[in-house]
Amino acid sequence: MSSLIEQAARRLEQLRQAGVEMPATVTVATPSYPMAGAELPTATPKPPEPVATSRRIDLDLHALTHAGFINPSSARSEIADQYRVIKRPLIKNAMGKGASIIANGNLIMVTSALPGEGKSFTSINLAMSIATELDNTVMLVDADVARPSVMRMLGLPDGPGLLDLVLDDKLDMSSVLLKTNVEKLTILPSGTPHPRATELLASDAMVRLLEDMAARYPDRIIIFDSPPLLITTEARVLATHMGQIVAVVHAGKTLQSEVKQALATIDACPVKLLLLNRASSLFKSGYGYSYGYGSGYGHDKQEEQAA
Repeated sequence: MSSLIEQAARRLEQLRQAGVEMPATVTVATPSYPMAGAELPTATPKPPEPVATSRRIDLDLHALTHAGFINPSSARSEIADQYRVIKRPLIKNAMGKGASIIANGNLIMVTSALPGEGKSFTSINLAMSIATELDNTVMLVDADVARPSVMRMLGLPDGPGLLDLVLDDKLDMSSVLLKTNVEKLTILPSGTPHPRATELLASDAMVRLLEDMAARYPDRIIIFDSPPLLITTEARVLATHMGQIVAVVHAGKTLQSEVKQALATIDACPVKLLLLNRASSLFKSGYGYSYGYGSGYGHDKQEEQAA
């Protein structure tokens, strides 16, 4: 670089001697180089983006077992065996191993015709049973936004959840999911109560959320505890996006006409199963189990009267 500067200086001197007027000074821009041993300037690093993580909660499995729920870590029990029978066709359909491929087969809605038939009890036990599978994980969603009961039945406080995700598409699902001490079970609460909950569940934002939930994890089965079909419209809206529906029927209480009327509201769903609840007086096998085949399944636990 210094030789170029010397050549330029000699050329300027020759021009002056030839009578060419030149400015008194000429500034030559040269690149600047750091001195040997000098530290190069570094850009200020940006702080890392916060990563949304699921909250961790511990279920009181001993208390839940005492209340009649399945304990995935306990020894074999009658109710656990009953739900093994119930879950098997649902898992096959969810994983595309049934007679045909079902769209959104891993989205399973548990509902009933009327309140008090045991749908929330069924939702929790079905999720607990699927959590014992080696090849699947399960998410339990409290979708009964008008009268949520899953969190109460599990002895957990309410918090942000489903409705918050629908309202704010920038909210990460991981920030509201609850990881539990049951390894393969996560819970999504119903979320912050909203006066237009029905409209939220019918919105395009809800459709996008369900599509994302169905496709995000291929091994995950999602159980939705839904409102009763004949009381509110939320369940009918949800049903249009489900791959499978389990309709819980209170044995000896729910009228056949009510069951038919409820099923008529969910014609669009490709798979509908009936689960006969509190059926001990109707089905009793020689092995002492109280589930029936054909019209549905049942169990003889006196569960909490959940919506």
